[in-house]
Amino acid sequence: MTNGDVTRSPWTEWREITPARLALGRAGSGMPTDEVLKFGWAHAMARDAIHAALNVEKLDSELKAQGWTAAHIQSRARDRAIYLRRPDLGRAIAPDNIAKLRDAPFAQNSICIAIGDGLSSLAIESHAAPLLAALKKHLANELKNSPVVIATQARVALGDEIAKLLKAKLSIMLIGERPGLSSPDSLGIYVTHAPFKSRSDADRNCISNVRPEGLSYDAAAFKLAWLIRAALGRGLTGIDLKDESDLALIAANTTPALPKG
Repeated sequence: MTNGDVTRSPWTEWREITPARLALGRAGSGMPTDEVLKFGWAHAMARDAIHAALNVEKLDSELKAQGWTAAHIQSRARDRAIYLRRPDLGRAIAPDNIAKLRDAPFAQNSICIAIGDGLSSLAIESHAAPLLAALKKHLANELKNSPVVIATQARVALGDEIAKLLKAKLSIMLIGERPGLSSPDSLGIYVTHAPFKSRSDADRNCISNVRPEGLSYDAAAFKLAWLIRAALGRGLTGIDLKDESDLALIAANTTPALPKG
């Protein structure tokens, strides 16, 4: 079938400003072959992102190059199959890893950073290190000696248990978000003040879709830095803490200003 056999959609120009699957055109009563193949490729990428194992050694090496010292733990989900069937196990540290985490040579700090594979190890491998590098530009002093924990088979709530064990006031969880057909590598960030095991989503602030095609590293780092300082200064997160980082940008015009801690 040639291109002349495909009926193009009059909305084709919209495709230049969105990754959404619209204005696909048609070939007879079906979709053009190239669009069918692209859909199959996107579906395969999403499945691979969910099932692929996180390359912990590579991530650890990237973090060390930035000056971070990281520990590695696992949730109670022993493997990927159990992790996908039992979300609850992904929210708790494996019992034999609790002592390992307590004995890790970390200096006590108000901020604990956990990096979890979540539902997309690809997101973590691609974006976690660049995001932390961008964050250091805003919070170099506050992040000095902050513990970093790489957690596999991890869900969001695991970050709260990690931070509680390390006696941190604030939990920062970087995690791979559920893949979509246009974004298999989206990184999510969750911020929780006074973390403990039974915290709910209402107690956390979230920054989503961190990736070059979504929210840039610099933009996400600024939002995260604002939330960190606001959370520590006001002693709260979640529905009680509204993200007003955009107002800080407007007020400062071209020079971003962070809230005083």
